[in-house]
Amino acid sequence: MRPTRCWLFPLCAFAVHCNADPPREPRGAPQATASAPAPDDTSFRFPAAERVIAVGDLHGDVAATRTALRLGGAIDEKDEWVGGKLVVVQTGDQLDRGDDEPEIVELFDKLKERAQSAGGAVHALSGNHEVLNVAADFRYVTEDGFRDYKNTPLVGQRGKQASLLPPEQHGRAAAFLPGGSSAEKLAARPVVIVVGDTVFAHGGVLPGHVRYGIGKINDEARRWMLGETRRIPDVLNGDTSPVWARDYSDGEPSARACGALGTVLTDLNAKRMVVGHTVQKTGITSACDAKVWRIDVGLARHYGGRPSVLEIRGAEVRALTGVAPEAGAAVADAAAPRLDAGKAKAATKAPPAPHP
Repeated sequence: MRPTRCWLFPLCAFAVHCNADPPREPRGAPQATASAPAPDDTSFRFPAAERVIAVGDLHGDVAATRTALRLGGAIDEKDEWVGGKLVVVQTGDQLDRGDDEPEIVELFDKLKERAQSAGGAVHALSGNHEVLNVAADFRYVTEDGFRDYKNTPLVGQRGKQASLLPPEQHGRAAAFLPGGSSAEKLAARPVVIVVGDTVFAHGGVLPGHVRYGIGKINDEARRWMLGETRRIPDVLNGDTSPVWARDYSDGEPSARACGALGTVLTDLNAKRMVVGHTVQKTGITSACDAKVWRIDVGLARHYGGRPSVLEIRGAEVRALTGVAPEAGAAVADAAAPRLDAGKAKAATKAPPAPHP
């Protein structure tokens, strides 16, 4: 499929694949306003849980999604919640590169309700691909991804904006532009959360994000996706954004990067950070003395990775590694679950180099 241009809401800069030395500030971060959340906002904090499962990038592959959730003990063969008080965190990028986007979004919305009723929780975060779609940047959408939304009505100003795009993109744009039905669902998904003593983000949290306000970042993203503000928040733009940053995930972080990470964790009273966004060719890895865990294993069909999720039980953190959906049931193999100190077992098939 030929690349498409983002005509309506261009993003100023895209992530780069270099590892610039942080600490860095969010690019163009706007000044605080009267409506900004208070500095002591705790809306992004959630209680510690006995067991937490973290799932990385899914990219439109519902079979891999189910495999990962079953591997973590969240759902059964009928997609019913069996996790009890389990907490599941999915670190964004459910969209793009695959054909099953609506099924994945609906599955997580359903599981969120079922888990809450059972005393557990499901948190799906926004990643850079959720931001791209609300910004009408559809370069990574498959042909089926456009067909899934072709019947979305073109109504109001949003319909007029959608009609400026190529005809095959009209329905998707009407659904994902700010205030659209799909954008409203994504608006309920925060950018950064803290569960107990673990910080979760798609790309990574930099010291400047903490000073700017984690609750403020989540609130600005929510209001933009709902159509309450006219332009994408500056803090979501560029490679210093919490959805685009690769400071902790692209190769071995520098000493300064690990220092910045330590500052973030101290300021947020946390012990570790969990991020996705950058495919780890050898499976789930850790860095900076296990203060950051990188869980994008390229598990979607697009990458051909092996399913793996991160399990956190108090101070113990380990990777649970399973088998691909085509190869059999989603159960841990003989070598997993295991304690992972940062040198993960190689995937059965190494995914290609990561892209934005």
